[in-house]
Amino acid sequence: MKALVVYESMFGNTEQVARSVAAGLGEVVEVEVVEVSQAPTSLGDDVGLVVAGGPTHAFSMTRETTRADAINRGATKGEREFGLREWIAALPSGPHRQQLATFDTRVASMRHLPGSAAKGAAKAAHRHGYETATAVESFYVHDVDGPLLAGELDRARAWGQQLAAAIRRPPS
Repeated sequence: MKALVVYESMFGNTEQVARSVAAGLGEVVEVEVVEVSQAPTSLGDDVGLVVAGGPTHAFSMTRETTRADAINRGATKGEREFGLREWIAALPSGPHRQQLATFDTRVASMRHLPGSAAKGAAKAAHRHGYETATAVESFYVHDVDGPLLAGELDRARAWGQQLAAAIRRPPS
């Protein structure tokens, strides 16, 4: 079985988290890490787990307008026209054998405010027929452009290890 980690990142923080999650998963399963604009919408039968993550903008997944704002603030990664929201919308609907886990990055000072990219992504993927593998997870940055809080990459790796231990093995 293989895991696919798909991420959207504007300032690089979410990419770092995605790679740490993948490192934790990689201790148990084969992992591929893909930036969202390069991510496949047709998943192979060898993929058993999809982990999708992106930054929280305006209490949800990014939109073209929020990505444009990030670019205006100096973001050098990601695309204005395409993000996690658009990738999930392009996934086929119906029952899927893959389980899904979602995460986001968000500003620590807004830790207790409602809404998150991870929750929005999980709901959108559920509407496409994906079963949730675990509760959503958030990782925290100091400010909009980062950096990540101390310990967040270790926490991301540990979450990846937990995901690897929990994924359902296909019957042999």
